[in-house]
Amino acid sequence: MTALRAEVSLHGRIAEIGTRDWGACAENPLYRSNPFIGFDFLNCLEDAGCVEARTGWAPRHLAIRDESGRIGAVLPLYLKSHSQGEYVFDHAWADAYERAGGRYYPKLVSASPFSPVTGPRLLLRPDIDPGQGRERLIDAAITVCDRLGASGWGVNFPSSEEWEALRARGLLGRQNQQYHWLNPGYRDFDDFLAALSSGRRKTIRRERRDAQKDLEIVRLRGREICEDHWDAFFAFYMDTGMRKWGSPYLNRRFFSLLGERMADKVLLVLAGRDGRWIAGALNLIGDDCLYGRNWGCVENVPFLHFELCYYQAIEFAIGAGLARVEAGAQGQHKIARGYLPTAVYSAHYIADPALRAPVAHYLEAERRGVQEEMDWLEETYSPFKAQSE
Repeated sequence: MTALRAEVSLHGRIAEIGTRDWGACAENPLYRSNPFIGFDFLNCLEDAGCVEARTGWAPRHLAIRDESGRIGAVLPLYLKSHSQGEYVFDHAWADAYERAGGRYYPKLVSASPFSPVTGPRLLLRPDIDPGQGRERLIDAAITVCDRLGASGWGVNFPSSEEWEALRARGLLGRQNQQYHWLNPGYRDFDDFLAALSSGRRKTIRRERRDAQKDLEIVRLRGREICEDHWDAFFAFYMDTGMRKWGSPYLNRRFFSLLGERMADKVLLVLAGRDGRWIAGALNLIGDDCLYGRNWGCVENVPFLHFELCYYQAIEFAIGAGLARVEAGAQGQHKIARGYLPTAVYSAHYIADPALRAPVAHYLEAERRGVQEEMDWLEETYSPFKAQSE
């Protein structure tokens, strides 16, 4: 195994590290390739101006070189002036700390911006020892946090293995839940339906029939997606974003860059009526997972959200042999569509012991509550057949 040197560098743009060196770490066979942590996705966000100091996401990507001077470990890192776009909610901590006279912002965050997607965060070249490499990245990030005067450092949606490594180095562990669909090897959508209770099968068939009535629904991949499709989808995205958040995170240029640089990773599902697109869902394709990200519509059609975001995703995943579908944050209604409660994680370094202690106490109770709720939801509302059926 190759050893890492002590020197750490920070980079205001991912392009300073470069696609070759970032990719060598992000594509490690130790973990499944994840498009949301790849060079192209993060660079698209920066080149489009969605991620920069002006938007409260100032890149401070961390790199550590090996003994030969090559980059052997990288960490996506952002200096944040707010907590929007993270999907790990710490607003109550910030409010309490600032009421007590502290300064919560700026803080540091390791994440894929605007993407509540589980994936690797501590990125290592394959020849770097995983244990030593992770420790070096964690220790380096804590040192950077203290030197920059940030209130803390959060790692959002790491893998479970990374979460344990972060907790072993003293970070506070937080658990939440999402709803993921798992594929045990279904042959087709009907095979999936056969695993459900009879009532749920009937309901899903009815929802799909009603959603598809008088509509054209298409799945577009790669070079099939043109600028007209992105124009339509951006209108859907803006409509939904303005209603839900007030200020959507992504701009029109981002979607063009996504189609230009990551065409093979994009699945765009569109619904049209009379030659006009009325709704769409954007997905990215990973090695073993379909990640549903954004949805929007300009015409309300019953059950169309379920069709485009959940059922079309399941059909595609089965056909592509993908192991799961992650349909984004929140939404207990997903359980009835076959998406079951799944644990997701974050880890937190808090510099001030006066804030760290109460947050640690809170997170301990929160983890128990989240796990109990997950168990209860699956036991009570799972749409799958009972073993006795």
